[in-house]
Amino acid sequence: MSAPNTALRAVRLGMRMSQDDFARAIQDAGRRAGQPNDANKRLVQRWESGVIGTPRPVYARALEVVTGLPIESLGFADAAYASVSPDGQGGHDLVPPTSAPVTPAGAAAAQISPHRNYSGIWLSRYEYFSSGRDEAFVGRHYVVMLQHGDRLTVRSLPNTAAGSLSIDLSIDGNVVTGTWTEQTDPSGYYRGGRYHGAIQLLVDPTGRRMTGKWVGFGKDMDVNTGPWAMVFQDASTDKATMDRYNRTPDLSPNA
Repeated sequence: MSAPNTALRAVRLGMRMSQDDFARAIQDAGRRAGQPNDANKRLVQRWESGVIGTPRPVYARALEVVTGLPIESLGFADAAYASVSPDGQGGHDLVPPTSAPVTPAGAAAAQISPHRNYSGIWLSRYEYFSSGRDEAFVGRHYVVMLQHGDRLTVRSLPNTAAGSLSIDLSIDGNVVTGTWTEQTDPSGYYRGGRYHGAIQLLVDPTGRRMTGKWVGFGKDMDVNTGPWAMVFQDASTDKATMDRYNRTPDLSPNA
């Protein structure tokens, strides 16, 4: 019998999604990337039960976008190898990802940065002013950044802060633009409030630092802004590396 994929199920439950919700999110991610898929509840069930041990590449990419985690951290077998499920339907595409048609977005990304990949562990640092406390604060998270063409998916590691942070970005030359969402600490000053807004960053020539500003609404429904920076830490996104950074960032000059 196939071993259940408890890692994927735990991630889905941690996102507070039903199997139907998860399937719809995977479909949405595929459409946004120009790589539509047919994810449904039954497929999610087959992944979680272990009947399909490796998702097809089109699903693997969407899974990484939805969860913000590399496919190796989602309890699947090595995606480089084909597998056939017991009903003969096939675990994933037999065609190498490099033979997939290039979408306009993918072609643009190749022109923008043909040899640069931003995937890895980054330190996210933003500053904000709390009018209720009349004081400035700094938010720090170690995050996993995954690149798919000209898109970046950024998700905070679970133990890096009491709240969670997610950012979805697109790359245009050295300009990175997108949206951010933060779920604050349930026991903190903002009592688990959910805040979101826009962000724009500029990548420095080394490709190892992004700096810019965020904009978003505040506790009193006013529009605020402040500086935001991303500093590269490690190119690896394997489990050992993520475990090493799954902690509160040090209060160093780069933190």
